[in-house]
Amino acid sequence: MSIHLRAHAFAANPLRGLTGSPSAVSSSAAADALRSLLDGADAAAHNHVSQVLPFRRGRPLARSPDPPAPSASSPSSSPAPPPAWRLAWLPPSRVPGVPSDVFVFLGSHGGEGEGKEAAAYWAVDVSEVEGARFGGAGEESAFVDLRTLMVAADWRDKDAMGELAIAGHARALLEWHNTAKFCGACGAKAVPTEAGTRKQCSNESCKKRLYPRVDPVVIMLVIDKENDRALLSRQSRFVPRMWSCLAGFIEPGESLEEAVRRETLEETGIEVGQVIYHSSQPWPVGPSTMPCQLMVGFFAYAKSLEISVDKKELEDAQWHSREDVKRALTFAEYEKAQRSNALKVNQICKGVERGQTISSDLSVESKEPAPMFVPGPFAIAHHLISSWAFEGAPKVPSSFSNL
Repeated sequence: MSIHLRAHAFAANPLRGLTGSPSAVSSSAAADALRSLLDGADAAAHNHVSQVLPFRRGRPLARSPDPPAPSASSPSSSPAPPPAWRLAWLPPSRVPGVPSDVFVFLGSHGGEGEGKEAAAYWAVDVSEVEGARFGGAGEESAFVDLRTLMVAADWRDKDAMGELAIAGHARALLEWHNTAKFCGACGAKAVPTEAGTRKQCSNESCKKRLYPRVDPVVIMLVIDKENDRALLSRQSRFVPRMWSCLAGFIEPGESLEEAVRRETLEETGIEVGQVIYHSSQPWPVGPSTMPCQLMVGFFAYAKSLEISVDKKELEDAQWHSREDVKRALTFAEYEKAQRSNALKVNQICKGVERGQTISSDLSVESKEPAPMFVPGPFAIAHHLISSWAFEGAPKVPSSFSNL
């Protein structure tokens, strides 16, 4: 079964489109209001609401109330819906003792729409804030790892995916601020500007502007067209039985297509000819030293078939038939993983964390482990693999030059 999303996880941030509307709160007006509120001003003095999303060690504050009890009319065989997590936005008064210049502006919206109040949204890292209490069992909120929230998000729920995109954007900005503390040109301290969306060197003779870091990565499904197979690989850090696409960072002076060919050849010894773009996905759940990777997805057609694995990069790489790949795309496994992780988030927010892992969640209902599986619908790798398995190889235009 093919799972189709409106957009990749972490993409389609709902605040991005709203911020550009004429009625949206500007970043400068939002920053003025935030400073005033942090100084103790009355919130009623401003024509918009300020909302803050705290982070601690890269984890956003999330809440997960228990789902409503099933109604009497619900079929007895239907399982109760899992809890749906949401971001735990706080007013600035709940974030005491934090300087206004460490907040980062995420976006805003105007007051258009029935019952909708204008609002500005911020994120702040409270890892070093002493004594302040955020969330807790009584509030059913806690700081939760973004990867756990990603797997726990219902990919069919537009609001849940929007919240995930906002959290990803916020984490990428905050982690960049934590790593870009000094000017790379002169070594002076870098200070936030433009409501935290940029930084600038504090040295008056330098004043170099710093922009949020994005690390582009190519990710590719290599296809053996003649034998109707796809090349999947394993890394040693993968959970047991998981296979995925090849991927690698782009080098300076290299095109995306060249990166696909180089990485495939280096890691598996396979030569690639035609390279066709599929889609891209922001990926803000990598290491803090790379606060936001941009995964650029491709289909790549193999010119050679003999595999020679670089054991420094991969544990294994193998050709897999279309039928094997279809069996690996077991919908029940992804749904079960989403459900169990949603329950895990609910337990964390209540102060009781269960000892589960994503690996243990990915097993079929019979408790027999699937022979293999691929990443879930939250990853671009899933959609590259699923597109090929269920829709066939993409067609190459006759005029395709593949520079």
